Amino acid sequence: MSKKFIPVLIILILVGLFIGYGVMGRGDKRNDDPKTKYEKVLRNVGIVLEQGHYQPKKIDDKFSREVLKKFEEELDPDKYIFIQPDIDSFKKYENVIDDEIHGNAPLKSFYAVSNIYLKRIDEVAASYKEMLKVPFDFNKDEYLQTDGDKRNYPSSVAERNEYGRKRLKYLVLVRYVDLQEQRDSSKNKDSAYKPDSSLKRESMEIVARQMNRYFETLKNHNSLDDLFSTFVNCITSSMDPHTSYMAPVDKRSFDEMLSGTFYGIGAQLQEKDGKITIASLITGMPAWKTNEITPGDEIIKVGEGDAAPVDVTGYAVTDAVKLIRGETRGSIVKLTLKKADGTIKVVPIIRDKISLDDTFARSAVINNNGHKIGYIYLPEFYANFDDPSARRSATDVAKEVEKLKAAHVEGIVMDLRGNGGGSLQDVVDMVGLFIKDGPVVQVKGRDGAPSVLADKDKSVLYTGPLAVMVDELSASASEIFAAAIQDYHRGIIIGSSSTYGKGTVQRSVSLDPQSENPFFSHPNEGLGDVKLTFRKFYRINGGATQLKGVVPDIIIPDRLENAKLREKDNPDALNWDEIPKATYTLWNPGYSYAPVIASANAEIGNNRDFKGIRNEVALLDKYRNEETPLDIVKYKEMQKSINNAAKELDKYSLSPATLQASTLPVDSLTIGSDSMKVARQVQFIKSIGKDIYIDEAVKVLEKVIGVEQLAERK
Repeated sequence: MSKKFIPVLIILILVGLFIGYGVMGRGDKRNDDPKTKYEKVLRNVGIVLEQGHYQPKKIDDKFSREVLKKFEEELDPDKYIFIQPDIDSFKKYENVIDDEIHGNAPLKSFYAVSNIYLKRIDEVAASYKEMLKVPFDFNKDEYLQTDGDKRNYPSSVAERNEYGRKRLKYLVLVRYVDLQEQRDSSKNKDSAYKPDSSLKRESMEIVARQMNRYFETLKNHNSLDDLFSTFVNCITSSMDPHTSYMAPVDKRSFDEMLSGTFYGIGAQLQEKDGKITIASLITGMPAWKTNEITPGDEIIKVGEGDAAPVDVTGYAVTDAVKLIRGETRGSIVKLTLKKADGTIKVVPIIRDKISLDDTFARSAVINNNGHKIGYIYLPEFYANFDDPSARRSATDVAKEVEKLKAAHVEGIVMDLRGNGGGSLQDVVDMVGLFIKDGPVVQVKGRDGAPSVLADKDKSVLYTGPLAVMVDELSASASEIFAAAIQDYHRGIIIGSSSTYGKGTVQRSVSLDPQSENPFFSHPNEGLGDVKLTFRKFYRINGGATQLKGVVPDIIIPDRLENAKLREKDNPDALNWDEIPKATYTLWNPGYSYAPVIASANAEIGNNRDFKGIRNEVALLDKYRNEETPLDIVKYKEMQKSINNAAKELDKYSLSPATLQASTLPVDSLTIGSDSMKVARQVQFIKSIGKDIYIDEAVKVLEKVIGVEQLAERK
């Protein structure tokens, strides 16, 4: 099942129905009664996509070929299971999937590919046991290409087995070197010393257990229902990355997960390309608080306290979750992560229940070079639509602005890094805190003119210098806010080369709704749901936030620049386009931002630390794209170079001059003597002081303050 990578904005309150009854109802004569449940799902998914998607691709032979290719890659991303003759044999189905979706042909493609896949899995499962009986030679000059996109399918079973041998050799080599490092760093070297021969044998035993577990997991999680969900998601995601299918059993599990109570780390996991990865982080939860975990990180091991970590290679996501969750608040779980830059990091996390306080807007005062700068951190655009009395992000940010004004700050930094979106209305209201009135965002469906969402309050809460911080994980509502501030020339946007680029809106559509919503002729058949992209956001200047995101005025290099996390890195992403711009009046502070922006960009280009970040990121990117040596000496040399680059990157990422951040007196009174709140606030203030990017934002605002003061004197 396809899952999201970061939180996305979903508008749930809509007026009217967006799909026509006549086409989707009982009057469709193409196939009123598909023979099987799977065929019914395909039929209804096709209707939803064609009639409801914002920008549907034509479901034709070309689309059919795309789906087949995606299904092959989804089942075998490493090109380790199928052989080229299999792929060639599937070509007979490459132009029929569209007919299967339309109900004009019986479903055959799915069964053909799935049956061969299951057969090949059995073959690979049988072969690895023989390969592990013979010790590997780690002095042989061999290399392994681990990126399936850079490999062709093996031409034969023999070629597949050769790749399988190298793959196993790599897994054993990694464990062997790991065991060596553990032994050499042990405090009790004499009592616990093991020779290399013992470690090599132990590493092969570990990998054998991993492979047993891996293929057992494949067997248990590759039922026809599982494979069919994958197949349908290949269809939906071919429309765009955010349109997905959720089978009834997955929907029930998802709902149960949301309603359950347990102590955890606050991270959503997913299986991606045969690996367990971080799908998203829940704001305020322990994983998020570490500041060391990012969506896309691969989980390699899970450790409990001081116990030896468990290698989760081959684990199902559900089994990995069981290891990570705990029954005791305050217990420690250690995740060994492979980061997007190729580095390995062990991150200890204290299990806890979510603290709602950490999901809300927070502020601090930064004193630097004789200036007082306000800082607001907003992790998400939160709102509770079921409880009008609940806290909302726009209201909370307004309160933080009031507190900062009372503290006589000269400028405000709004930090939206990692903010994946949330309430659209709160975006509109929040922009309204900084402008007089006017349009904030345009929203367009597949048909008709765009609607303009505007701030109608002519009052302005804050008129002073404003900087907005973003990064590649700032998405959806965050991009709307940053775009509006930029289009009004109300403030300066600072961050990575662009934001995420998610400018689409999704809605959940049942494939078998209740009779009061009779889109289909056979309600309540347990066919599942489709999360459907049906609207698109546009800036007030007319350009979409989709794909391109928001390009900051001042660009600062960061470590995730080359990690391919953005919307533009997905080949199925919807295109960028533009519509007529809205009517709005630019903010006029009485001076120009242009010299400040030019000066800051020039200084960043020459800054030693930012140059270092750029260079180390490029170096790590180079290693990530190289083949992995299977010679132990060369492997250790490569890992040493990667680790050294990562350490240098960490060093450059810390602020060279610690910022003097402090808690507002009114917040200190609110926190009181609550030890947990005090500890969280101390961590919050400390993190501000060490952040090189906040440091740069403060410097930019100091330049703006200088220009402002000069303009006032004229």
